Amino acid sequence: MPDTPVKDAKLVQYLNEANAKEKELEAALTAHIGMTELADRKAYKKRLKEHLKETKAHSKALERRIKKLGGAGAVEDTVQVIAKGAAGAVGQAKSMAKGPLHMLRGTSEEEKLLKNAKTEYFNEHEEIATYTAIETLAEAVGDKETAKLARDIRRDEERMARYLEKLIPSLTKAVVKAEIPAAERRKAPARRRSSASSAKPSASKSKASATRKRPGGTTKRSSTAAKRTSSTRKSSGATRKRS
Repeated sequence: MPDTPVKDAKLVQYLNEANAKEKELEAALTAHIGMTELADRKAYKKRLKEHLKETKAHSKALERRIKKLGGAGAVEDTVQVIAKGAAGAVGQAKSMAKGPLHMLRGTSEEEKLLKNAKTEYFNEHEEIATYTAIETLAEAVGDKETAKLARDIRRDEERMARYLEKLIPSLTKAVVKAEIPAAERRKAPARRRSSASSAKPSASKSKASATRKRPGGTTKRSSTAAKRTSSTRKSSGATRKRS
């Protein structure tokens, strides 16, 4: 049987690493879906279920591509097979254990969901990096099929990451509401600004009112002064005629 080309062997290595991560996330997502039921987060639960389906589909697609590249049928040294089997068993045990462990973290149901979302967000970006590397490698060695597979999966991960990025602030606010006493929460800055701005117009109105009064008084005084000036001019004119 001919040896597997170096480029294919490297692609198989990267694809196997990606598939191991997908398998790990299957267990974590399954546990997280169960936790959303306790907190009554229907929209979040729905999105997690959708992504779990995507994750399983990714894993199957990766396995098909690995086989096509000769990963499953490659002749390997017995020691390497044993080592790979042991590493796979350990990795599977870790991924299965992560789900139950996530049930224990956090001081409230709301905080558990927040921690889950943060973990998912971290995992999505790790996968984005993984599939970016696979796509780049595949393009560099002229494997368009593997490059397309990596690109399609990466886009799914990016969509999930964007969803989580918008969700995390909402989950954090839920933690605040559940765990922080109302008296210790900050009031919205917008309210303080509006109350301060409402005080300013009243002060400016009083100034404007005072300003309006002053011009009126000034007009009367100037009118009186004008009359005196006129009478003075008349008297001086009369004096010139007499002389």
